[in-house]
Amino acid sequence: MKIEHAAYQVEDARSMAKWYVEHLGFTVRRGSDTSPFMHFLADDSRTVMIEIYSFPNVATPDYRTQDPLLVHLALVSEDVAADRERLIAAGATAAGEITTNNMGDQLAMLHDPWGFAVQLVKRSQPMI
Repeated sequence: MKIEHAAYQVEDARSMAKWYVEHLGFTVRRGSDTSPFMHFLADDSRTVMIEIYSFPNVATPDYRTQDPLLVHLALVSEDVAADRERLIAAGATAAGEITTNNMGDQLAMLHDPWGFAVQLVKRSQPMI
């Protein structure tokens, strides 16, 4: 089996989709301008998607106060420091500093403007 998408309840799916397209390079594969504003966003490989939506009858997690290790979206970055600064300038907030783990992977955790955790990763040995 192959993963098609992972889905997240968010506070403003339309605005979040626009930001992900503009700043993360995602493309909208399917979007809706009516509630719950479902948007399927593909990464630049066009083989993996996330779905974001804003169901009015479903509680939205308080992503801003959650530890990013509970749930985050990890994105491959060729230049973690530059991408981190670019995203912060676009409204993301840092959730710690850039680190290197014991396997030599460079990592930075951010919160997008809606509080959802986004991790930038440059693997010492690419895994995919």
